[in-house]
Amino acid sequence: PEMIVRRILYAMGYRYRLHRKDIPGKPDLVFGPSRKVIFVHGCFWHMHPKVNCPDSRMPKSNTNYWSPKLLENSARDQRHRRALKALGWQVLVVWDCETKDRKRLAAKLQRFLADS
Repeated sequence: PEMIVRRILYAMGYRYRLHRKDIPGKPDLVFGPSRKVIFVHGCFWHMHPKVNCPDSRMPKSNTNYWSPKLLENSARDQRHRRALKALGWQVLVVWDCETKDRKRLAAKLQRFLADS
């Protein structure tokens, strides 16, 4: 999914840095001058809150392992987003399931990155 987002952005003429370690959460894509970041999240690993996302459900087996792990991933993501916003960064999360409709994804990325 991250490669799909990166290819779309590159084709649109956007340039970015990858996984900058000096800002909270090491965002997948960083647009430094405009202070915008994009996280590309897998629906399963980051518990996509969308109700009808088929990949975001909790596994039925080994719940003692999966439940705390996935809940902590989600909590950590939220902490990182809050920290970034507190530092003046704008944050966009692109979910794995959103990469299937590339035209719609390109429009979402363009809206986020357009100078405002």
